[in-house]
Amino acid sequence: MAARRRGLTGVAAGVAMTVVAGAFAGPALAGESGGGTGHGDRHRATQKAMEAALNENGPGVTVQARDRQGAWNSAAGIGNLERQSPRGAHDRYRVGSITKTFVSTVLLQLVAEKKLSLDDTVGRWLPGVVEGHGHEGDRITVRQLLNHTSGIFDVTGDEDFQDKVFTEKFLVHRYDTWTPEQEVAIAMRHKPDFAPGTAWKYSNTNYVLAGMIVEKVTGKSYADEIRQRIIKPLGLRATSVPGTSPKMPQPSSRAYTKLSDAPDAKNHDVTELNPSVAGPAGEMISSSADLNRFYTALLRGRLLPKKQLAEMKTTVAKGADDPGTRYGLGLESRQTSCGTVVWGHGGDIHGSSSGAVATEDGRHALALNFNGPDGDRSAIIDAEYCAK
Repeated sequence: MAARRRGLTGVAAGVAMTVVAGAFAGPALAGESGGGTGHGDRHRATQKAMEAALNENGPGVTVQARDRQGAWNSAAGIGNLERQSPRGAHDRYRVGSITKTFVSTVLLQLVAEKKLSLDDTVGRWLPGVVEGHGHEGDRITVRQLLNHTSGIFDVTGDEDFQDKVFTEKFLVHRYDTWTPEQEVAIAMRHKPDFAPGTAWKYSNTNYVLAGMIVEKVTGKSYADEIRQRIIKPLGLRATSVPGTSPKMPQPSSRAYTKLSDAPDAKNHDVTELNPSVAGPAGEMISSSADLNRFYTALLRGRLLPKKQLAEMKTTVAKGADDPGTRYGLGLESRQTSCGTVVWGHGGDIHGSSSGAVATEDGRHALALNFNGPDGDRSAIIDAEYCAK
């Protein structure tokens, strides 16, 4: 939900800067193997990268890697600063913009069912919604929403929105309910960033609109469609679309962030919040195991026909600021330091920074989460895929 992003794209990377210095210096957990003796040894570099990533911006990290030899679950650092208890290797957490891959998958399933087309205009499905200050819904396609080439202004760039969501005023507004219509209306107060299809820029408004289109096409909420089409068929028991519920299911750790750049800014527990502020752009909760199952199934063609999966993996350049990644339809490709290409998405929301990737064949997947606003996801991904 902010402008600062790394590697795989996130919904809200800049909600805070640091966690109390030294608070992360807690116990590191050894990897829990799902396989035989020595299974965790292959992930020794990943464990070291996890521990090295625990800086003042990320008190704890939880990870699952899954490959041909099974699952490896591990964690490092602190899960609860007040109790000084360790991070859990099987935690559930807010996944932020990883939600976008779920929403895009549902829309592509509807395309496969011939209920809409990627080349349909937003105006066809949501007449009069994307209008004002140069926005023209009749010139923007569903495809351009999903790959962020629409030019639609990102609602999170609005000053009033930022004041309520990314400053200490958030503590007053953390339980507020936000509607998709409200957020789109805020975005429409601003000029578009560029003409549709002429450039690339990440905009959470795109996926707020995508969720609205799912509801228009199906007559059901995007949350219900995700549950029926993805969560239930794959048996994702730790995954939910919470709507307006502020609570976190267990097991989970606490989430921490600062809401000010001031040197004396206080570190806040932001575990509870009304996730409607992120909506279809980033409200979901999941676990590393569930995310690995989801991306593995997606890339192996269990959720989409070949044609629609190929559409999802048709990418555009993100620009000079992020030359190592390309963006498809709610799915990114990223080249690691050793040349391995992985597919997935990242996600950031208050006190939670997540990433999930898998090789194109789905045989090697990795999902992780920091319970702080920042952590070196790229270093952990590189360690898992590139260590000898």
